[in-house]
Amino acid sequence: MATIKPNKPSITPIAPREGDGSVVMERLTQKVQPPSMYQVVMLNDDYTPMEFVVVVIQEFFGKDLEAATQIMLKIHLDGRGVCGVYSRDIAATKVDQVMDAAHKAGHPLQCVSEPVDL
Repeated sequence: MATIKPNKPSITPIAPREGDGSVVMERLTQKVQPPSMYQVVMLNDDYTPMEFVVVVIQEFFGKDLEAATQIMLKIHLDGRGVCGVYSRDIAATKVDQVMDAAHKAGHPLQCVSEPVDL
């Protein structure tokens, strides 16, 4: 996984004091933005069993049976349901895990990640 090295804080010289001849360096701190968040969304289909969806939600998103069932019902009734909100890399990993599990089980379950609207 590629990571971006943080930039070193810039250092700005301050004018020397009269007669002293020395220069004082002042460190300017940079404000770091929090990472943009992505929601992992499962899409409804007419073939994947509801029980399989509940198990996947429990296994990969750490939900208990009741929360997983509620998410599964939202997916079934609304056509899509949010399983969790993560940073971009973690959301992409969750999508890959769900798609791999569905493929191995022979189900056409679809899962996507999309940016969270703030």
